[in-house]
Amino acid sequence: MDKKILILIPAYNEGRFITAVVEGALTGGLPVLVVDDGSKDDTAARAEAAGARVLRQIPNQGKGLALRAGFRQALNEGFDAVITLDADGQHDPAEIALFIESFKRDAADLIIGQRTFKHMPFARRLGNSIGQVCFSWALRQPIHDNQSGYRLIGSRLMQETLNSREEGFEFEVEMIVICARKGFKLAWVPIRTIYGDEKSHIQPIRHVLKFIRLIWHTRRATAG
Repeated sequence: MDKKILILIPAYNEGRFITAVVEGALTGGLPVLVVDDGSKDDTAARAEAAGARVLRQIPNQGKGLALRAGFRQALNEGFDAVITLDADGQHDPAEIALFIESFKRDAADLIIGQRTFKHMPFARRLGNSIGQVCFSWALRQPIHDNQSGYRLIGSRLMQETLNSREEGFEFEVEMIVICARKGFKLAWVPIRTIYGDEKSHIQPIRHVLKFIRLIWHTRRATAG
C-alpha cells in the first residue's frame, strides 16, 4: 500500500512501560512519534533511547491536546494516517498489522480496536458497557467501543479534529462524533484486552461529567 503511516503514542509518566511499547511498535517498520505530555519522569528519554522521535508538550495538558499535537505533526509531514496506541502496555504493538490490513481493505477514516469487555476488571467492564449503550443511543448507530485508544485515524479526520476543545480522554469520544457527522467511514478490528498493574490517568468524576455532557450534545445534534 502506497500510504504513509505514523505510529503515534501519547505518554504521561510512562517510563516503566514506554521502552517496550516503542520497541514493539518499531518492529513493523513504521516511524514512531511519542508525544510526551509534560511527564515528570524519564518517559521522554526512554522513548528516544528506544528509537522514537519525541515531541514534548509542557506542562501536562491532557491526552486530547497531546493527540492533536501529534496530528499536526503528522499532517505537516504528509502522513496519510496515524495509528495511536497507549504508552502503558495495554495495547499489543503486534496488532498494528491488523489496522494496516483493515486500512488497505476498507480505506476507512477511523478504525477502532474493539476490546472484549468481559475480559476487563469489573469496574471498567461496567463503565465501558454503560458508555457503549449511552453513546450508541446518542449517536443513533451501534458503537462497539468508544473508549479504546488503539485506532487508525486518516488524514482528513485528523484535520477535522484540530479545532476540538476537548483536552482529555473525551477527545477520543468526540472523534467518533466528528467522523459520523462528516459522513466519514468507521470500521472496527478486534484486539486483545490487556490489563496489568498500570495506573489509570482518568479522573472518574470529572470524566463522567464530561462524558454525560458530550452524550447530551451528541443526542441533540443528531435529533431529527
